[in-house]
Amino acid sequence: MNHAEMTDRIATGEGFIAALDQSGGSTPKALTGYGIEDGSWTGEEEMFALIHDMRSRIIESPCFGNGKVIGAILFEKTMDGMSGGKPVPERLAERGVVPFLKVDKGLEDEANGVQLMKPMPDLESLLARAKAKGVFGTKMRSVIKSNDAEGIAAVVRQQFAEGARITAAGLMPILEPEYDIKAADRGEGEQVLLAEILKDLDALPEGQQVMLKLSIPVEANLYKPLVDHPKVLRVVALSGGFSTDEACEKLEANEGMIASFSRGLLQDLRATQNDDEFDSVLGGAIDRIQAASVT
Repeated sequence: MNHAEMTDRIATGEGFIAALDQSGGSTPKALTGYGIEDGSWTGEEEMFALIHDMRSRIIESPCFGNGKVIGAILFEKTMDGMSGGKPVPERLAERGVVPFLKVDKGLEDEANGVQLMKPMPDLESLLARAKAKGVFGTKMRSVIKSNDAEGIAAVVRQQFAEGARITAAGLMPILEPEYDIKAADRGEGEQVLLAEILKDLDALPEGQQVMLKLSIPVEANLYKPLVDHPKVLRVVALSGGFSTDEACEKLEANEGMIASFSRGLLQDLRATQNDDEFDSVLGGAIDRIQAASVT
């Protein structure tokens, strides 16, 4: 797929984006969920080799290339790795899956009810390397923990500012101001978040677009104005800690949003499953999430 084909695939594809970008502190938890207990590896490199094996097994599964997965978000080491004898971004594109890259370096300590992203001084060099490998876009995550107007505005400003750097490098940014699903004031705070995002969308130059990755809102279809906005290529939903069934049920109530699930996709996969069992479980999750994304 060339860039135009990838753009069309993401804009119109009847499927979802798989989140395969666990990194750093989230990798041990992902491996434990996969049935590989903490302590089964010695050192970071061995840990990342194990998670890469899991991701490669997913990518190579027949059901992953059946057209229902339209994109995949990768960790940097996964982007640099191989699957099916080819560089991962190339292999994904070959299977009809548009590659994205997680670019943020983690979160700052909480202030004003939010966690901003840590600085990314080497972002341009990473973007150049990703583009050379055939990556289409990026993803970066902030977290909102309470309805603090100043904090929410700061998250959105930072996301759009970093998104401008990504757009300038010729890649499509997925902006992810995640609202913690456990926050007691999430319903009210999401109204504030929507208003702040609309301000920055309206300020984007004509012809520019971004993508948005958001928690499934408390109020169904709250984000429909973002889905319909001409400067938004696609709005995707994170599972945020919900189980597959919970996340899918909530997603189905939101017209135009598609899934970008991690836990919701991977929760029932195990290292001990044989290939037929693994493919059956993964295929069932893919079918359920894709159905929720196109309802």
